[in-house]
Order: sequence, then C-alpha cells, then structure tokens
Amino acid sequence: MDSNELRDRTKSFALRIIKLVAAMPDGPLGDVLGRQVLKSGTSVGANYREALRASSKKHFASIIEIVLREADETLYWLELLAESGTLKPSRLADLIQECNELVAIFTTTAKTSRKSP
Repeated sequence: MDSNELRDRTKSFALRIIKLVAAMPDGPLGDVLGRQVLKSGTSVGANYREALRASSKKHFASIIEIVLREADETLYWLELLAESGTLKPSRLADLIQECNELVAIFTTTAKTSRKSP
C-alpha cells in the first residue's frame, strides 16, 4: 500500500468514526465516549498527513509514533463501546477490524522508521 492509499484509508476511517459518533446515544455516556473516540479516531489521518510532510526521517518517525498511539487509543474506545453494550458489537466489528489493521500498519511503519538512518 502506498502513502496515497494509506492517506485515503485513514480519511475513510475518520469519516466512519464521525458517522459512528453521530449515532451515539444521547446523554453523558454517549457524550464522553463519543468525544474520546472522535478525537483519537480523526487524529489518525490528520497526523498521518502531517507525517507525510515531515522535514526529516527523524521527524517522520516521531509523528508516526503519534499516529500509532492515536490508532491504539481509538481501538481502546471502540472496544469499550462494544464491551459496555453502549453500541451493538456487531455494528462496531468492521470498524474495530479496520482499526486493528491500521494499528498493525503503523506499528510496522514505526519500527521501520526507527531503523532508518
């Protein structure tokens, strides 16, 4: 997968997160969990775009670490939403799968970028 495809994939992921949050139940639980997953889920793509514009390999590696942390945090919130019954786990399954894949991609990217001179 090239950087343009991954850029588009992270944007699509953010759009799916936005739609998910729009469907969250009203009330304090939906507000708090919705804000958390919205912030981390949309920042994956935003930070990845920033990484693509990095001024050096070291800068790229640093930002990719942020992307990885945000993706993993998003996975945490999605798991909480599913396991708490706030949203039906079946509704979240594909999104959790995509998030797991993004975490795997950015884990590999972070490891590779740390090895680069």
